[in-house]
Amino acid sequence: MGSKVNVNWSGNMAFEADVDNHKIKLDADPKVGGQNTGPKPKPLTLVSLGGCTGMDVISILKKMRVEPDYFNIEVDGEMTDEHPKYYNKIHITYSFKGQDLPKEKLEKAVTLSQDRYCGVSELLRGKAEITHEIIVLED
Repeated sequence: MGSKVNVNWSGNMAFEADVDNHKIKLDADPKVGGQNTGPKPKPLTLVSLGGCTGMDVISILKKMRVEPDYFNIEVDGEMTDEHPKYYNKIHITYSFKGQDLPKEKLEKAVTLSQDRYCGVSELLRGKAEITHEIIVLED
């Protein structure tokens, strides 16, 4: 099983990616020649991580018969100062809200995602220190 994306130059520093027939416009800051018409590529790595682990966690929780009313993943990346710049520290905050959300089940779902299922976490693990926390918000 593999994936293939197409990334086409649109002019200046802008590109348009085709991912599974979904278009994503990429661009750079004006200070480096872009026009800021889309996200920069590196933060999309954090989006991929958040989406990957989020889908894992929801899938695992559904199997445990736990369904939050609200679930949000915030991914904060710290980048190296030297080139090639990359995220060397990543912190993921999992926020939940709802009735009957056993903390031990939330922790198990997050741990399973991070340690076993999330391929994006595995891909980044060799370069970045990945930490996480779980917050249960009041209804």
